[in-house]
Amino acid sequence: MIQISESAQSHFRKLIEREALPGLGVRLSAVRPGTPSADVRLEFAEPGDLAGDEWAVDCEGFTLWLDSASTQYLDGAEIDFETRATGGQLQIRAPRIKGEAPDGSASLVERVRWIVEQEINPQLAQHRGHVEVQEVTADGVVYLRFGGGCHGCGMADVTLKQGIETTLLSKVPGVTAVRDATDHDTGTAPYISRDPAA
Repeated sequence: MIQISESAQSHFRKLIEREALPGLGVRLSAVRPGTPSADVRLEFAEPGDLAGDEWAVDCEGFTLWLDSASTQYLDGAEIDFETRATGGQLQIRAPRIKGEAPDGSASLVERVRWIVEQEINPQLAQHRGHVEVQEVTADGVVYLRFGGGCHGCGMADVTLKQGIETTLLSKVPGVTAVRDATDHDTGTAPYISRDPAA
């Protein structure tokens, strides 16, 4: 499941021995897994810090605790420590942390959500915005709710038709249309105001 090199184990062991706390180990978890901003969190953990459902990976002289909710995203992860002239560098490679694109057998909702999270929202984030999938109907109509800088933005209609709908129609077979389910009048910080006088 997780590979931890001898050099990484030796590095952790030295740090743990320095702390001299009984039962101290290392906990690994995924932060924002399945999204483009996914990352790993590696921290020292005492037995009292554990939730009790972690997976234990026995290492030489300590235990690596894997957060149970993170297991699918950290499967195949590799932890290594490279010694360099200036010290050393810990490297963690987790190829599945951002998730895996659903295959053709996945539901239409799963495939739409994947494209929204992996492709559309990272682009909207450049304008402090995002969209959330509210509903996908049986006939393939996707209803989205805009948030952040897109909520109340004067360009939301253009973004919807020329950006989001074009992307979803071309990349998700089964999508027939995309609709905006947002009450834009309640937007408090639009990227571009809808009111021409503002």
